[in-house]
Amino acid sequence: MPVNSAAAALLPVDAALGWVLGVLLALAVAVTAAARLSPDQGFGRARQVLTAGIRAAVQLAAVSAVIGWIVRSGTGLPAFLLLMYAVAVRTAGRRLTSDRTWWWAALPIAAGVVPTVALLLATGLLPVRGIALIPVTGILIGGALTATVLAGRQSLAALEQRHGEVEAGLALGLTEREARIEIARPAASEALVPGLDQTRTVGLVTLPGAFVGMLLGGADALTAGAVQLFVLVALMAVQAVAVTLTLELIARSRLTAPARGGTGTAVKRERPRRGVGRLRR
Repeated sequence: MPVNSAAAALLPVDAALGWVLGVLLALAVAVTAAARLSPDQGFGRARQVLTAGIRAAVQLAAVSAVIGWIVRSGTGLPAFLLLMYAVAVRTAGRRLTSDRTWWWAALPIAAGVVPTVALLLATGLLPVRGIALIPVTGILIGGALTATVLAGRQSLAALEQRHGEVEAGLALGLTEREARIEIARPAASEALVPGLDQTRTVGLVTLPGAFVGMLLGGADALTAGAVQLFVLVALMAVQAVAVTLTLELIARSRLTAPARGGTGTAVKRERPRRGVGRLRR
């Protein structure tokens, strides 16, 4: 009862909430359409905003029901965690490439999340219960997803724009990995900036979800702050691993840019021969 009353005091779930959500979504769509905030300066992004809002409402309703059943029954927890991971991999892969290399996104997302969750379970800091494991794992998977997509898109864009520098590096004797990683690394590092800003400003600009959720659950402010600190530090570790592996996969051409013209295969430039001054006679 205290938890429910606290949650109701923060944001009552009633007709007024539905009305306000509808107005805010309409505002987001209208502003995006009026400003033509799309790559082609059309209305495609506005349609995406509308679809995203409606999809979020449907998904959250379904997920809330599923999580409630998992918490009450204690069954289906591993399957739900795997589903979260699979959706994250598919989402990241589709954002980065349109060809068959999308599944490589599974590696950077898992590499940071799995060891972190395993460490928490082994030390007893995280109980094997849906009410605790689902939100913590979801936060970490979401952070890894964001870092992977940002690092991948930034790196691929840098390699596309500066391909001449990559070819120059090859001509000077660098391996393909060395030439690509030198160009992509600065761009990939930008993926860490949102997490860094969130950690730097926590408590001063925003009160993140984990902190508010702990308070609504009846925890004292000190405990809520400790949990939020853990989440932020864990996210930085997970995202650092995700960015590093994404950069490595792109440098090794495992994750490649989408094909031009929708052919479904990545465009691959001819590699110049190594060595300077090799000219055809």
